[in-house]
Amino acid sequence: MKYQSFLIKYAEIGIKGKNRHVFEEALVHQIRIALRTCGGRFAVNRTYGRMFVDCLSEYDFEEVTEKLSCVFGIWGICPVRAIDIMPIGELREAVTAFMAEEYPSGDHTFKVKTRRLNKEYPLESLEVNAELGNAVLTAMPRFTVDVHEPEIMMHVEIREKIYLYSHEIPGPGGLPCGVGGKTMLLLSGGIDSPVAGYMVAKRGVRLDAVYFNAPPYTSERALQKVKDLAARVARYTGPICLHNINFTPIQLYIYEKCPHDELTIIMRRYMMRIAEILAKKNDCLGLVTGESIGQVASQTLTALGVTNEVCTLPVFRPLIGFDKEEIVQVSKKIGTFETSILPYEDCCTIFVAKHPVTKPRAEVIRAHEKNLSEKIGDMVAEAISTDEIILIGADSEKILKRREDEA
Repeated sequence: MKYQSFLIKYAEIGIKGKNRHVFEEALVHQIRIALRTCGGRFAVNRTYGRMFVDCLSEYDFEEVTEKLSCVFGIWGICPVRAIDIMPIGELREAVTAFMAEEYPSGDHTFKVKTRRLNKEYPLESLEVNAELGNAVLTAMPRFTVDVHEPEIMMHVEIREKIYLYSHEIPGPGGLPCGVGGKTMLLLSGGIDSPVAGYMVAKRGVRLDAVYFNAPPYTSERALQKVKDLAARVARYTGPICLHNINFTPIQLYIYEKCPHDELTIIMRRYMMRIAEILAKKNDCLGLVTGESIGQVASQTLTALGVTNEVCTLPVFRPLIGFDKEEIVQVSKKIGTFETSILPYEDCCTIFVAKHPVTKPRAEVIRAHEKNLSEKIGDMVAEAISTDEIILIGADSEKILKRREDEA
């Protein structure tokens, strides 16, 4: 193996004070989950300010780094060479060999940075820096030292072993999933909602999701599109329980009984009502949507206020201040964009009014919703009864068994 370990760096977790160990243990757990599907055996060990993934067998480097780069809480992934504690003369030879193998051309600027956590090592950090820098320059004179903006930062960490590394693969940052509770994401087939799920999950929140299906106006391909989007998001969040709800009867009833310029708002209010019922049933602490101020008629400040009125749980809108291009950039980064733009209709894009109201008044909307009073309660109950739970991501079978046991 070229690299025996991966040093895992984190940022925000490091300022968590007395609760820091909770976040560190959650990160260890998420790393272990991420590596379950990788070939090879791994041990995840936690030490002060650092974590190490030790590789106990042969493994696929690209697969492991790809999995780790999707774990929230990780700031950087550093493939390291682990060597036994050795005198400075032997360490000079080891570091010189490391640099010659990693950068055979030698045409780079570099700096040595040592962390001496093992205080029994006889040389201090600055002395080690000087010795190793001199060794590299002597062996490979094409290297030059730049202490301010080096092309290569040669890291040496002296612990129970000596760890050498010079590459850092960026992680997604944030907080490990599960430390912030769980929310219900209203997931459509568009660009915004998968990004919203990713953004809130980055703050340590687990996701369930609900999709409002409208057969026969939407096809199986539309549902598959949403499954594919959920799977993309689940690469970062871990397993997602996707609730597939048949919303067609409610949409048709609203279309029949309510003013057409208010269709989107009233439909949205019933989606939120149903999503909240599912959220409470599944121990979610809030709802998540992909709404952004002013993006469409139902997302003006007035319209958002009228939509919020039907909810008792908090509604989180992580994209509220984003413009469309910013949302698109994140969707491309997380791999949902190409799926989101596939031309399959969802229930949010049918029965759309030609001139939707942009400044709805809550009292007017409530009055028009009375037109639905004869059947809407039973229809909401019927919609919830159509709930098809689709398990997305790793460990789906374990989640299903747990839910069956709880039932």
